[in-house]
Amino acid sequence: MKRNIFLSLIFLLLCACHHNDYTPKPYAYLRIDMPEHEYGLVDKTLPFTFEANNCIELVEKDAPKGELWIDLQYPQWNGVIFLTYRHLPSPDSLRSQTDESLRYLEQHYQFATGVEEQGYEDKENKVYGTVYYLKGSKVASTCQFWLTDSNSHYLRGALYINVTPNNDSLAPVIDYMQADIEHLVESIRWR
Repeated sequence: MKRNIFLSLIFLLLCACHHNDYTPKPYAYLRIDMPEHEYGLVDKTLPFTFEANNCIELVEKDAPKGELWIDLQYPQWNGVIFLTYRHLPSPDSLRSQTDESLRYLEQHYQFATGVEEQGYEDKENKVYGTVYYLKGSKVASTCQFWLTDSNSHYLRGALYINVTPNNDSLAPVIDYMQADIEHLVESIRWR
């Protein structure tokens, strides 16, 4: 008798705990809070100066003769802006450098849904160039640029985030880093 009452209570308890109104959680992305942009002058022994975000780590890498390789690293987001500087031996070599930059850019076209091109011209400081914004959720490099004085300086840059591309969820980080690129472009001065 006691056993039947005990089993009946367990059965009632199990029935009371059973709910049919389960609601699945919606898909969500990690919230990324971005710090304010704070810039400082990068005035090393480079053939140019520029302002960079204070949150970056500047790393100079070994490069072939005649080139300078600099990484502007964002360790908090595993992102980097690769900079390649080349001294132009003659104004005629500008065309080949620009063609090479365009070939690098074209490697991303198969993943891009669109490309926005923005020209840049600062006659007072002799800085000319183009910034390319690549659209699409699977593009590895969402922003590339080149700058020159049309005579002896050439700087190429590319933004990469070292994760599997899902640019919808990375949008706050990409926008933040692209704003830093725009500031770099506007603040660059040749020596």
